[in-house]
Order: sequence, then structure tokens, then C-alpha cells
Amino acid sequence: MGTIFQNARLVNPAENLDTRGSMRIDDNGIIEQISTSGNIGGGDGDRIIDLEGKVLAPGLFDMHCHFREPGQEYKETLETGSAAAAAGGFTGVALMPNTRPVIDSPLGVAYIRHHSAELPVDLEVIGAMTVESKGETLAPFGKYCSYGVKAVSDDGTAIQNTQIMRLAIEYASNFDILVIQHAEDKYLSAGGIMNEGVISTTLGFKGIPEIAESIMISRDLQLLAWLKKHKLGGSMHEPRYHVAHISTAESVDLVRRAKAAGLKVTCEITPHHFSLCDEDLGKATDKGNFIMKPPLPSRENLDGLIEGLRDGTIDAIATDHAPHAKHEKECPADQASFGIIGLETSLGLTITELVDRNVISLTRAIELLSTNPRRILGLETILFRPGCKANLCIIDTERVWTVSDESFRSKSRNTPFMGRTLKGKAVGIFHKGAYIGE
Repeated sequence: MGTIFQNARLVNPAENLDTRGSMRIDDNGIIEQISTSGNIGGGDGDRIIDLEGKVLAPGLFDMHCHFREPGQEYKETLETGSAAAAAGGFTGVALMPNTRPVIDSPLGVAYIRHHSAELPVDLEVIGAMTVESKGETLAPFGKYCSYGVKAVSDDGTAIQNTQIMRLAIEYASNFDILVIQHAEDKYLSAGGIMNEGVISTTLGFKGIPEIAESIMISRDLQLLAWLKKHKLGGSMHEPRYHVAHISTAESVDLVRRAKAAGLKVTCEITPHHFSLCDEDLGKATDKGNFIMKPPLPSRENLDGLIEGLRDGTIDAIATDHAPHAKHEKECPADQASFGIIGLETSLGLTITELVDRNVISLTRAIELLSTNPRRILGLETILFRPGCKANLCIIDTERVWTVSDESFRSKSRNTPFMGRTLKGKAVGIFHKGAYIGE
């Protein structure tokens, strides 16, 4: 039995495609036929889905997620996280290694691979850069490779020792592994819970100065340039460096200049960092849900981030989906755990805050949410061609909906967007030969 999507708006940035058409997928999940001149007719037993003009796009991919398993399954599991991903239009995610225990060996990678085989979305594993993410001893990057690991990160912290960071970049380059940096000088950020500025002073909260991020990025980019210039190791690939959850205008400018200098540098932004600023935290009654790292930017930095999206400096949108239990957020702000969930609100926020405000086009949004994250991680490009696997997301760009407790598939509810009305929603995915729709 095949599946036919009719009356679709086919959008695929990798192929510069944006047209009306239809698609037939065989019972093995392989694209069999695409038509841009009319609807494809169905045969006996075919399932026909009329999209009525909705967007059929490559499945979204989130390159920065936390599913908490193993070790903190009370917050999220591989199963509930995957359900949240599918509901948000994601057919794949990359999991950060700061679980308990930290995924710093092939054993941890194998655990995720084994327990995710039957889930509806692909789970890529990002290995820790250092043992237990302590920033002292490098993890076995070479062994990671045999398990399909394509990136390393000590997300949640950053290697403070410059020599260790130099060795991490050099070691990763030997295997063409991407280095993902959670940029934070922990000595500058120590004890801080929000952006340092007028709002933090007014609230009496200890702030995190914006340079805690940019200083770390500046250091790493100098290392990257030096390693490229000297080509250490002979057979070493050119180092590749990615800034996670970028949050300041200065950081964006550092990346912009590094790209202009020819360095292999990319960066991502989260929906909460382009939708909110520290003023929103100041006004909030549930302040715990506005506490994250990096902290929400100042209004000035928010403007710089939007410009980075507008001019193409920012390469990807990633959720940094970070589930927490109710008691870890409904507490005094200085005791709240850092982070929020984001898989199920990411697309709506992107369309509402960026596409509808003409910051970026819908095609560019899909590129940021799907095409580019896969490219940055070295994953296979999704193509709309006969013979290719169907990996799809269905988007209703006109759907107006309200974020509510009942709308979530995630195990957690820690979001600052509860009760907010958004425009644009994923209404289905097709992946692994199966259709999951509303």
C-alpha cells in the first residue's frame, strides 16, 4: 500500500524547490513519483492524503537536544522525547552527552543506539569532549567514529583550560569530527542566573556578563585559526567548530568575521533567544521558566541576533530542549534549573517571530530547521526524488494555536511560552516508512 500526498506545497531548500505538487511513496517508504503538474492518481489500497496547500518539507532536524536518559528519566526518556520531536515536526535529533552517566565512551553511544532503534525519529549521539565532561582528559574520539558519532561537546560546560581545548580541536580534526562549544567562561558566570544589566540589578539577581560567552568564542577561534595556519598533524582535516545557542551580538560578529576569514565555523540559535529578552524575565511571574544558559539576551543583543539571522551569519535553529520536573522550576529563581523544553514550540515560534515578521522566508526557515543542521553534522541530505527515502514534515503555516499543558507530548512542561498564541504548526511527519499525523 502506497501513500500519496496531494495538493501540497513542496518546499526543499536543498533543491531550490518551492512549487505546488504531489508525491507518491511506496510501501517501503521510498519516493516513487513526484508531480508538479497535477495530482497523482491512487491505486487499489493506496492511502491518499489531501494536504490542501499545506507545506511538505524535509523532516526537521534538531541538532541540540537533551532527552535525559540514562539517569534522569523522571524528566524525559528517549520515548517521550521522540514523541515530542515527532509532534514538533522533527524526524531526527542530536542528543547532547550530559546524561548521568555522561556519554563519554562507546558504551553510552551503544546504549542510545540500541534503545532508539524502534522509535519514530532518528537519534544521533554527540559524544562528550572530555571524560565525565570535566575538561581534563579527552574522551576517545577515534572509538566514537566506529559508532557513527559525528560531533563532540561538553555541553552544559566549557573546557576552561586552553591547552586541553587546543588538543580537543586538533584531535577532533584527525577524524573530521565537529566540535560543538557551549561557550561560557565559568569564572565570569559563576553564580549568575540571568543577563547582567539593569534588569538583573533591579531584581537583585546575580547576573552573567555577556562577555562570558564572547571571550570563550574569541579564544576558540584564535585556536582554530592557529591550527589551520600551521596545519598541525599532517593528515589532519581542517578544524570545524560550531557555537551552540549563540546569544550575544558580539558573539555573532565574531562568527561573522571568522567566516569572512575562511574558517570552518557555524553557529545555532534557539527560539527562546530570538523570541525573548531579559525584560520578559523581569515581567514574568513564573521566573523559573525564564532561567536558562546562556541567559536571555538584553534588548540590544536581541537586535544583534535578529540581524545575524537576517544576514545569514546564523546557520541553524536548535531547540536546546531541556526538560525539567515541576519542582525544579517552580521555586525561587536562583534555585531553578537552567533550560526549557522547545521541540514542540520551535516551528511555531520560527514562523511567528521570523517568517511572519519578514526577517527570513519560509524556505530559509526550513533550511535553518532541517537542511543546515544535517549539513553541519555531515548527515545525508534529504532530496525529493524518486528512489530516495521519504523523510518529511507537513507544516500548516496558517494554523493558529495556543501553547497549553495539553498540547505537549514531552514529559515536562517547563516553558515560558505557556498560554502564548502562535502561528504555524507541524501537523504530521512521514519517516521510516510510517506516517504520523493529527
